[in-house]
Amino acid sequence: MTQSELQDEGDVGAPNHVQGAASFSKFMAVLQIIADAPGTLNIAQLTKRAPFPRGTIYRLVSALIAEGLVTQAGESGTFRLGPRLLQFAAKTWEDSDLRTIARDFLVSLRDATDETVHLAVPSNNRMVYIDKLVGSNRVQMKTSIGGQVELHSTSVGKAWLSGLPDQRLLDVLKDLDLKRHTAKTFTTPVALLDELKRTREQGFAFDDEENEPDIRCLGSPIFNRLREPIGAVSISMPVYRHDERRHELCGRLVRETAQLISAELSRML
Repeated sequence: MTQSELQDEGDVGAPNHVQGAASFSKFMAVLQIIADAPGTLNIAQLTKRAPFPRGTIYRLVSALIAEGLVTQAGESGTFRLGPRLLQFAAKTWEDSDLRTIARDFLVSLRDATDETVHLAVPSNNRMVYIDKLVGSNRVQMKTSIGGQVELHSTSVGKAWLSGLPDQRLLDVLKDLDLKRHTAKTFTTPVALLDELKRTREQGFAFDDEENEPDIRCLGSPIFNRLREPIGAVSISMPVYRHDERRHELCGRLVRETAQLISAELSRML
């Protein structure tokens, strides 16, 4: 490869630049802006945040959409990370240490409850499912590996939040849009902090139809050896299969499962 082949367009005379690096950096910058504010920015708002000319941003976004790396909502015109990017991430998560270490514990939890079990990790102020096991019941949650859910309205999100140190928790809450999904969603920082206090005390979070109607979930945080929350495990079920007895049983089991995964992580990593 010659010296000229290594030079980037617009960077002639810069021998340490790789061809296309400047363009790639622009794509990554736009992706990062969209990832940091999923579903909230349209093209006009994006042009205000990205440090590039309007025409450049239009071309970048068009290319990202064409490759499935970004999607655009019809009515609002807002952008989210696309399915192809999530597929790439899912392939990485398949081999992740957390997923590998947690798998047997998730199987045991699924078998003990015969309900849907999720493993999730934080990503850009959301939680991303990196594993899912279903029970034998015909009615199950319509979720998928790679799917993203919000922190404030889900058991995995609230479980992860509950594990954060106080100051870090307050910093994260400042950046959250506490959208109302149902009549039971916590939409104020004060109410959510009270809920997270209860979560800490009992060792598991409870999503009481806060993210979607007719679905209840119980989740517990997973910690690394430094006692930092790195994910969460949850049990999900339709309302008609949830009662006081099941609540107590599933709460205990999901808490114990998270503790076992945390202990195994500390031992192995």
